[in-house]
Amino acid sequence: MGGSERRNPTDVSGGQWAYIGSFTSGGGHGITVAAVDPATGALTPRTAVDTVENPSCLALAPDTGVLYAVSDTTPGRAAAFLPGAGTLTALGPAVEVGGAGPTHLSVAGRRLLTANYASGSVSSLPLAADGSVSGPPAVLAHHGSGPDTDRQQGPHAHQVLSDPSGDWVLTVDLGTDSVRVCALDPATGDLRTHAETVLRSGSGPRHLAFHPDGEVVYVLHELEPQVTVCRWDPASGQLEPLSEVAIDTDDAPEDVRAYPSVVSVSSDGRFVRAAVRGSNTLHTLSLADGTEKPRVTSSVSCGGSWPRDLVADPSGRRLYVANEWSGDVTWFDVDPRSGQLRRAGAVSVPAAACVVFA
Repeated sequence: MGGSERRNPTDVSGGQWAYIGSFTSGGGHGITVAAVDPATGALTPRTAVDTVENPSCLALAPDTGVLYAVSDTTPGRAAAFLPGAGTLTALGPAVEVGGAGPTHLSVAGRRLLTANYASGSVSSLPLAADGSVSGPPAVLAHHGSGPDTDRQQGPHAHQVLSDPSGDWVLTVDLGTDSVRVCALDPATGDLRTHAETVLRSGSGPRHLAFHPDGEVVYVLHELEPQVTVCRWDPASGQLEPLSEVAIDTDDAPEDVRAYPSVVSVSSDGRFVRAAVRGSNTLHTLSLADGTEKPRVTSSVSCGGSWPRDLVADPSGRRLYVANEWSGDVTWFDVDPRSGQLRRAGAVSVPAAACVVFA
């Protein structure tokens, strides 16, 4: 496998696995492979592979099951791993993405896409038949800035993903207060900007999620605690802002700034959830009034400090949170009727950054 590896022989998963990325620069172990107890949702770390520096974001290819990781470094890199029964086998060396500080990645057909925060660009890398990553990358540079001189002195691409139709690629840029819609050339991997939707100045959009109907998008802002509701037209590739919903952060101390991190939509399309660092809260927004009218119905502590990621397990019965500063992953049982969250457990994962499920 290469590199150092840590193992725990206990296996209670019944074949269910979670992969947890962590910041090696903050004491993390790299990529942790954890067994999932199907009855309780408990995570049991089995293996940790540190061959990739700062794997802050992971993604599984839906067709091959290959696991991809970004290396949040300068220069930025991406790597591929073949999951086994509690193991990871590297599919070749990490490949430079042509940008700095990648914070997100996703798979689009036979291309691996990365959002490069530090350099303000997005990259497209070819994938071989076995799922390994190669180069050279095709790079699309963003341009622009925002009014926050500390955080928006230039473009900062934070997320890149395909829309549900697979016809478009959306890139979220914190530095330019906008979401770009791009066309991806399947032959060359080149990305071309098709449209740009400008959002509230100084709000710093960081992350978005599609409703399962594919027609509504929820954009979470890092510099303002709010969600922008947008209508998505896949036929024309246009994203139209409709309204803004403030996220309650009354629990945060007056001298602590709120930094929203990630938004997700439940698989049944009834709830939107958002994590907020600083206040260390998880907010549930109900869509009972309609997909375009989310409203906050409950808020709970994330159970740790600095929640960087939250993701539901494949069943939708539990929600998992990667708490970077407290160095743990907490999980919550989801009430199927109200959507409310009840903390059910936690496991130590130093400098945890993200969680994905096989």
